[in-house]
Amino acid sequence: MEFKDAEILVVKVGTSTLTYDNGKVNLHRLEELCRTLSDLQNSGKKLVLVSSGAIGVGVGKLGLFKRPEETEKKQALAAVGQCELMFLYDKFFGEYNHMVAQVLLTADVVHRERSRINVQNTFAELLKLGVIPVVNENDTVETSELEGKNFGDNDTLSAVVAQLVGAQGLVILTDIDGLYDADPRMKPDAKLIHHVTEITPEIEALAGGAGSSRGTGGMATKLKAAKLAGESGIPCAVISGGEMQNLYRLMSGETVGTVFSAAGGRGA
Repeated sequence: MEFKDAEILVVKVGTSTLTYDNGKVNLHRLEELCRTLSDLQNSGKKLVLVSSGAIGVGVGKLGLFKRPEETEKKQALAAVGQCELMFLYDKFFGEYNHMVAQVLLTADVVHRERSRINVQNTFAELLKLGVIPVVNENDTVETSELEGKNFGDNDTLSAVVAQLVGAQGLVILTDIDGLYDADPRMKPDAKLIHHVTEITPEIEALAGGAGSSRGTGGMATKLKAAKLAGESGIPCAVISGGEMQNLYRLMSGETVGTVFSAAGGRGA
């Protein structure tokens, strides 16, 4: 299945895409994201947005110089930043006549059958109503992402959400163009890998370490998400969020970023 044929699409955006190096919100990028997703929704797609950035936005809003190390401080910053993020999403999506809903998840909710069904029902009703769910892990009560447990990161969360909503595609917007055959920061001649049919140990070895100082993930977490989605028959694309036209290009069938094929099932 090509992404243009997906009825339900999950889009994940990272902190490095949403903020400047100083932690302040990149309003131009955020507005462009909301406009593009609104346009895709207008075309008939049902969208779910998994958004990182609560802690990063909290850092910027409180005027701190760097992201703290203490879990309790991260939780407090997440509470401040999540409020600001949802205000901005409500404002920008509202300008294009689309409504948003906040969905904060914890791993224990997803792992318990009854609560998992409740979450799935909520997503289904929101999508039926034309509302765009904006999803994040609930960092104020759950420290799994902050301490590297359970979901561990929003890349993995986005794959879980794709499974929950029965998506036919997962798109991860990041600060690089996709998966390279070498670290492009170290080797300028590194080549972008456009299509991965199977995530082998060799492919995983290309992922390298952590991402930017503002986020929690790197390419390794995106490969993990792609593998998890693929096992449920959901193809995953990792593309640059620096230019939202990439989303249109992907939806029109152009070669952009790195596309990980689904292992089988409904997305194959």
